[in-house]
Amino acid sequence: MSTPEQTDPASPTASPLLVALDVDGTIVHHDGHLAARVARAVRALDDLPHVTVVIATGRSVLSTRPVMEALGLDTTGRPAVCSNGAVTIAATPGQGEGYEVVDLVTFDPAPAIALVHTHLPTALVAVEEVGVGFKVSTPFPPGELWGEERVVPVEELTARPATRVTFREPTLSSEDFTALVERIGLHGVSYAVGYSAWLDLAPEGVSKASALEIVRRRLGIEPHRTVAVGDQRNDLEMLHWAAVGYAMGQAPEEVLRIADRTTGSVEEDGLADALDEVLAELA
Repeated sequence: MSTPEQTDPASPTASPLLVALDVDGTIVHHDGHLAARVARAVRALDDLPHVTVVIATGRSVLSTRPVMEALGLDTTGRPAVCSNGAVTIAATPGQGEGYEVVDLVTFDPAPAIALVHTHLPTALVAVEEVGVGFKVSTPFPPGELWGEERVVPVEELTARPATRVTFREPTLSSEDFTALVERIGLHGVSYAVGYSAWLDLAPEGVSKASALEIVRRRLGIEPHRTVAVGDQRNDLEMLHWAAVGYAMGQAPEEVLRIADRTTGSVEEDGLADALDEVLAELA
C-alpha cells in the first residue's frame, strides 16, 4: 500500500484526510473504559480542519452514538459506519433521534440462521432492528446488547430482511467459530468472528471497508489520504482498504499481517500512539 505524502498541518491547502477508527479493542477497552489519553489524541487530530475522524464499528447505531458523544464526534453531518458496514448514519445532534440513516443494506437471514442452527443448535441468535435493539431467540447475557431486546419465535427472527445477525455461544472460542464457518460454508453473506464467542453475519460484500469507500467518495477525499485503526477480524477489509492501516497490539496474527503498521495494545493506549504518529507524519 502507498503511504500518504506528508503535509504541513498548518497549511490552508492541507489535503483532506479520513481517519477511520474501530471502537471495541481500539478506542475503548472491552469493558467500555475510554482512556483519557486516547480521547485527547482523537480530539487533537479531529480538531484539524482538513481531518475527518469516522467511527467504523460492528456496534449498532444505539451503542455507537455514546462513543461519538464522548469523543466530541457527534457533530452535524458527521458519518459513522455501524453494524460492520451495513448501516451508515450521519449525526444530527439536537434533531430527532440525533442521527439519520444515510445507507442501509439488508439480506435474507433465514438460510444462514437455519444452517448455523442445524450445526450449533444451542447458539443464541440476535437479529438487529436498527435504532431499536434486537430480536433474540433467547435473552443474551446482561450488558451484551444495546437497546430493546425482544424474545421472539424463530419464524419472526427470519421474517424480514436484516442488516446483521449475531450468534453467541459461550462454550466456544473464536477459533471454534472460525472452524465452524469454514466447515459448514456460508453463502450469500459476509461474516466476522468476534474476539470471543461471537459470529456476526452481514449482507454479502458488505464490510466496514465497503461503507467507508462510499463515505470517502462523498467527502471527496483521495484514496491515498485514508488511515484506519482496528484490532479484529472484522477490521481486515478496512485495514486493507486504507492507505495506512494500523493494527492494535493485541490483534490476532492474521490482522497483524494485513496491517501496514502495528501500535500498542488497547491496555497500553495504543490508539493514542498511532494517532500521534498520524498527526506528526500524515496529517
